[in-house]
Amino acid sequence: MATGPTRTRSALLLVLTLYIAFVFIQSLFFKFTDSPETQHIFGTLDAWSASWGFPGLFAPTGLFSQYVVGSVELLASVLLLTGLLLGLPLLHGAGAMLSLGVISGAIFFHLFTPLGVQVRNTDGSFDGGELFALACGVWLAAAWILWLRRSVWALRSTGASAFRAVP
Repeated sequence: MATGPTRTRSALLLVLTLYIAFVFIQSLFFKFTDSPETQHIFGTLDAWSASWGFPGLFAPTGLFSQYVVGSVELLASVLLLTGLLLGLPLLHGAGAMLSLGVISGAIFFHLFTPLGVQVRNTDGSFDGGELFALACGVWLAAAWILWLRRSVWALRSTGASAFRAVP
């Protein structure tokens, strides 16, 4: 039975994993049903990318469409939950890496495009930075999971470049 720091670490991994999975999974309804909020967000990003000479990049059939982003978030959630529940730290870490990657993109687009930190709602009001705050929370949670799972990603002491799983 886990005691002391091990129990605390396990509880922390559980909370961080559930937070990321909650944020990603609850957003799937909006992404996969083409909600007005999603149309606004990805439409804004598509117009921005078109101004840089990349039209259609965020369109419904684009490389970074809401369906692609939503699918990556779903995969990250499955990897995180499966890895944690089955005790597979490498799988759990892979889910955290995927989460960190996709959410880094979201944070970038909030900060450096017309989308902005405060996203305009369909009624014309602003969300007060809620989506951005959730994205930052996911980024911190994923980074924390990777830090807690750092032994999984440790390089072999022989200097080999391959990663090894550490129990």
